[in-house]
Amino acid sequence: MHFFKIFLLATLFSIQSQSQSKKYKIHTIAFYNFENLYDVVDDAFTNDDEWTPNGAQHWTTEKYRQKLKNLARVLSEIGTSENSNAPTLIGGAEIENRNVLEDLIREPKLQPLDFGIIHFDSPDKRGIDVALLYQKKYFRPTSYTNIPLIIYKKGIPKKEEETEILDDEIEVKKENKNRVFTRDQLLVSGFLEDEEIHIIVNHWPSRSGGEKATTMFREAAGKLNRKIIDSLQQINSQAKVLTMGDFNDGPFNKSIKEGLGAKGVKTEVSEFDVFNPFEELANKGLGTIAYRDSWNVFDQIIMTASLVKSDFSTFNFWKAGIFNKPYLIQNSGQYKGYPLRNTLTQAGFSDHLPVYVYLIKEVL
Repeated sequence: MHFFKIFLLATLFSIQSQSQSKKYKIHTIAFYNFENLYDVVDDAFTNDDEWTPNGAQHWTTEKYRQKLKNLARVLSEIGTSENSNAPTLIGGAEIENRNVLEDLIREPKLQPLDFGIIHFDSPDKRGIDVALLYQKKYFRPTSYTNIPLIIYKKGIPKKEEETEILDDEIEVKKENKNRVFTRDQLLVSGFLEDEEIHIIVNHWPSRSGGEKATTMFREAAGKLNRKIIDSLQQINSQAKVLTMGDFNDGPFNKSIKEGLGAKGVKTEVSEFDVFNPFEELANKGLGTIAYRDSWNVFDQIIMTASLVKSDFSTFNFWKAGIFNKPYLIQNSGQYKGYPLRNTLTQAGFSDHLPVYVYLIKEVL
């Protein structure tokens, strides 16, 4: 019996030691809505007039520089509670142009990380786009494209329906008049270290005009997202795809649940399904955006089943989080407790909180 006890203790100690000796590589993948990251230059081709020194927001060079400094601080700290390195990949939204991103990655907190930029101008009337920042040391892009979301206003006035289409030019004018111009979906493929991975960055149509009146636009965005994922899985059934963004809908809305088909419980995720870890966070009452004293999780990172495995011989999902440090929250006034956004007197951070996931891989 004495010998057995010694043997049992030795075995347990050996198992514990092996477990503790396991080492993992870790990468943080993040998304952040930068909220009106405009420069101070008036662009004649976009509706950015209010974000100029003489505009309604009184947007000055000083405010712009402070905004960049604020964003750089956030981006350098997301996920650092578990990973000392800043995010390897960062999806961003509400970006005016490539120039503001160039200014952002030159900020002292970000410059040493040597970020690359993938950005396209989108047809959004406000002139805001999505983009991907990536640490060149860890990620090598191989292809990227912007995929337009083609949606139209509900119905066409009867007078226009009865108008005879005489040629292609009139047809184009008719379509453009009724099209809802919004952000493209950005697809980036590349290698995270030596593993291929695909990223889709989104900023789906807003709820301006009412949630119910605009839900069809976001449902269309969800279906387009699903189509992109399906096309990648047809090429490689085990394609690792992360779709991230400000979806302007929460995990339980139709655009996410049906359009994209996201599931929030790991055990219910089949081979070609997508998993949404932010559904669990929403169930816990957490949020990324506040409206009328109610929180919702509009900002999410959703992934294919190929990233949700217990085998960590390749990079797989570990856990998700919302970056909600106290300095990102207003501590006084009417909007106490809300995200600290821009005001007429100061540059804030954003009206959204950033989200992130960790991908880990065992080092043998």
